Amino acid sequence: MKKLHIVPLIVAMLFTGCKKHLEITPVSAITFESFFKSENDVQGALNGMYVRLRALANINLFIWGEARSEVMTNSIAGTLGYERYYNNTMNPNVTGPDWTDVYSTINTANLILKYTPEIDFVSDAVKNNALAQAHTMRAFSYFLLARTWGGVPLRTDPTEGYDPATIQMAKASEADLFKLIKEDLDKALQLFPDNLFTAGRSKWSKPSANALKGDVYLWTGKRLNGGTADFTTALTALTAVQTADVQLLPNFADIFRYDNKGNKEIVMAITFKIGESPFQTFAHNMYSSSTAYPAYVPQSQRDIVGVPQVGNGNVWRIRDTVRNQFTNNDTRKAATYVDLMGSAANQYYTNYGLKFNGTVASGLRELQSDYILYRYADVLLMKAEAKNALGQDPTTEMNLVRQRAYGPNFNSNVFVNGTKAQNDDAILKERLFELLLEGKRWWDLVRFGKAFDIVPSLKGKQSQTHLLYWPIGVGMRTREPLVTETPGW
Repeated sequence: MKKLHIVPLIVAMLFTGCKKHLEITPVSAITFESFFKSENDVQGALNGMYVRLRALANINLFIWGEARSEVMTNSIAGTLGYERYYNNTMNPNVTGPDWTDVYSTINTANLILKYTPEIDFVSDAVKNNALAQAHTMRAFSYFLLARTWGGVPLRTDPTEGYDPATIQMAKASEADLFKLIKEDLDKALQLFPDNLFTAGRSKWSKPSANALKGDVYLWTGKRLNGGTADFTTALTALTAVQTADVQLLPNFADIFRYDNKGNKEIVMAITFKIGESPFQTFAHNMYSSSTAYPAYVPQSQRDIVGVPQVGNGNVWRIRDTVRNQFTNNDTRKAATYVDLMGSAANQYYTNYGLKFNGTVASGLRELQSDYILYRYADVLLMKAEAKNALGQDPTTEMNLVRQRAYGPNFNSNVFVNGTKAQNDDAILKERLFELLLEGKRWWDLVRFGKAFDIVPSLKGKQSQTHLLYWPIGVGMRTREPLVTETPGW
C-alpha cells in the first residue's frame, strides 16, 4: 500500500543586520490537523475522496467485479495480459490490480471521520451528510476488499505520517471486516438528513447507502451463513430504496447515454466528464480505430463505434456463449453490444460493448461514461433475490425488469414463480442480461455459488475454494510485511 506522507513546508528566513529578537511560533509543516479547520476544508476532502474512487473506476472495479467471470475472452489486438483473469491463471507472482487506491480512498474517509466532528458547520444536517458519505465510502471500500481478498488489514484510523509500528498491520478476519462494514452503514443511514440524491447522483446518499446495504447483507446471508436474518435486512434496505426518486427508464439504452447522466434509474454512479478526468473507463480495452477494420465491416457499423481518443485496441470481447444467450426480442441485446461483421456468416470480426461508449466530440470517441455502481433495475433484482431466499414470490420484481426489456414481446417472456432453486437460476440469468459489462457478474456468480459451474476455466475445480478469492501477491506483501498470502494461494 502507498504510504500517505505529509510533505513538509520548509520556511527559510534570512535576517541581515537584524539584532532584534523575534518571538514567533515557527510553522514547519502542513499537517492534516491544520488543514481540517472549516466546512470548506471538509467539502474539499470529500471531493478528493470521490476523485480517488474515480481512479478505481478507470478499470479496477471492472477487473475485480467481472473479468474473472465467463463474460470476457481474447480478441483481435492480443490480450494485454487480461487472459490471466478470464482464464483464471493468476498466481502470487502474477496477480491483478493491487489495493493501493482502495486504501487511499479509505484513508481519506478516515480523515474526514476523525476531524469533521470538531468543525463548525452552517448546519448539523450538512455536517451529518458529510460524515454519512465518509461512513458509506469506507463501507463500500471494505466490501470491495473483503469480496476480493477475504481478510485484509483493517484501518479505521487515518495514516498521517510514517511510523511502521502503526502503519504495518496484519490482516483482520473477513468477519471483522463485515462487522465494520455493517456498523458504518448503520451510522450512515442514521446520519443522512434526507432521502434525496445529489446532482448527478454521483455522491453517496441515503438511497445508495440502502442499495449497498442490501448488497452487503445478501453477500453475508449467502457467503457468511447470515441466513434469514441477513436476507430480511437486505429486503428491508432494498425496499427502502424504492421510496426515493427512482424509476425504470422506458428505453433501456437511455440509461447509458452520455447526455443522460444522473437519470432517475441511477442510484449511485462515479462521474466522468470530458476535460475533467484524465481517466477513461474500462471500455478503452474494447475499442480500436475504425481505420483498422477489414473491408467487409460496413460503414454503418464503423459509425456506431467511431474513433476512440485513446485505447489499447480491441484486446477483449464478449464471449460467444454469453452473446448467444440473448434473444433478438430482448431490447437489451442491441443496447449492450454490437457485432462487427460482414454479410457472410464467416466474416465475423469482433464485438464491442455499447453501455459505456461515451460520446463523440470533435470526431473522436471520448470514453467518459459514468461508471454505474447501483441502478434501480439492479435493486429490483437484488430484492427478487432476497425475497426468493426468504421463500417469498419474486414475480413482481422480475416482471418489472422483463417488461421493460421485452416491451411488446413481454407476454411470451413472463416470469413464473417456481422452486427456490429454479428462481435463483432465473434471477442469476436475468442479472446477466440486465447488468452485463457493469462490473457485477463475478460477484453474482460467487454469491449465488455458481462460479465453478459457469466459468469455463473453473469447471471441475469446486474443491479449490481459494480460487474464489484473489492472491495478494508477492509485490503487495513486500510492501505489507505483516500481511500473509490469501489461504490456498
